[in-house]
Amino acid sequence: MKPLTELLEKSAALHRHLCPRQVLGVRMGMWAGELLGLDLPQTDKRLLTIVETDGCAADGLSVATGCWVGRRTLHVVDYGKVAATFVDTHTERAIRIVPRSEIRHRARDYAHEARNKWEAQLLGYQQMPATELLLVQSVQLKTPVERIVSQAGTRAICDMCGEEILNEREVMREGATLCRACAGKSYYFLLPSQGELFCSSQPACVVAQVW
Repeated sequence: MKPLTELLEKSAALHRHLCPRQVLGVRMGMWAGELLGLDLPQTDKRLLTIVETDGCAADGLSVATGCWVGRRTLHVVDYGKVAATFVDTHTERAIRIVPRSEIRHRARDYAHEARNKWEAQLLGYQQMPATELLLVQSVQLKTPVERIVSQAGTRAICDMCGEEILNEREVMREGATLCRACAGKSYYFLLPSQGELFCSSQPACVVAQVW
């Protein structure tokens, strides 16, 4: 495991500053590596991390673990919580780590030089022992690891919209292959008059209106 200071520097470089939630993300990732006996940040894809919020904490986690959305080793399930579940895909052992509820008040005990609450958290979270800063729980995933990770290179075509579906995310319904949006799990509505936007110079360039 790389030193805390080095990992914090890398996390801060992503945001051009360092904040308490980045520190929490880094500390959570470091402790997960210790508890699972994994050498992090990883260079392979053995560790799968499921983070329960986006933003600063997630970037701290990525820097510490080597798990990234683009590598399909970091999944965001947005519960609005600074919490994450770490899964060793070789053993399927899973642990969930969350900051203890009282750490905002205890941070100043480890950062007497802090000028305000924010700075006390920033400095204190770096100094607190992991067992005082974080709570760990053994958990079992409701969805098997192999279904979350899926098989590389698998593709399907939605029978309704015709769009490509990757990573075994299709839904089978009455013999039809559907994407999750067409199966009723869409996060967007297509606007009747703006369902497709065409580039003026290249009519074949189509962009779906989803926001």
